[in-house]
Amino acid sequence: MGRKTKIEKQMILEAAFELLDEGGIEAVAIKSIAAKLGCSTQPVSWQFGSMTELKKELYFYAGEKMFNDLPAKMENKPAFEAFFISGIHYISTACDHPNVFRFLNVDSTEKTVGERLTGPGSIFELQFDKHSYEIIAKEYSVPEDKLRSAVRDIVIYTHGLAVMMIFDNFRMPKKQALKMVYDMGVIVMGTLGIEPPEFKIQ
Repeated sequence: MGRKTKIEKQMILEAAFELLDEGGIEAVAIKSIAAKLGCSTQPVSWQFGSMTELKKELYFYAGEKMFNDLPAKMENKPAFEAFFISGIHYISTACDHPNVFRFLNVDSTEKTVGERLTGPGSIFELQFDKHSYEIIAKEYSVPEDKLRSAVRDIVIYTHGLAVMMIFDNFRMPKKQALKMVYDMGVIVMGTLGIEPPEFKIQ
């Protein structure tokens, strides 16, 4: 008889992530995870106890997989370039992994993951990266409150466009969506007298 493979939590989360990426959160179930791993449902149930707990951990696991490399992409870049890189990464995630993006940024609520993940404050306080307007403010003579509002408006636009991309069956090409984000940034920053440097979209 062959030696049994020990089913680790990391293996279960990776299998759940692959199912999520392929078919959405509806495809993630204890039986489907077990089938993907070629094991019984017992190890999956033992590791997490319930689907609520599994989804909660999957939320953070998926978020790390999608956004863990973003800081490295932004590192040592000029302020505006780093800011737009974050927007491009966000749109690209929606285009390339729509089911994962939807789970992380649209459908994950207290009901789906078992607890409020955004903390005690508004989700806007987390989503509108304070660091973005602080580093831009260091390079330009613009009051921080006005810059904060500009960053907020660009992020709202970016999020809205990303959501449209995951729901639109006839979605525009990704490159066009990325250019729209950059063009909106140029328009919004232009109202503050700031002319962002040209950014080449791959």
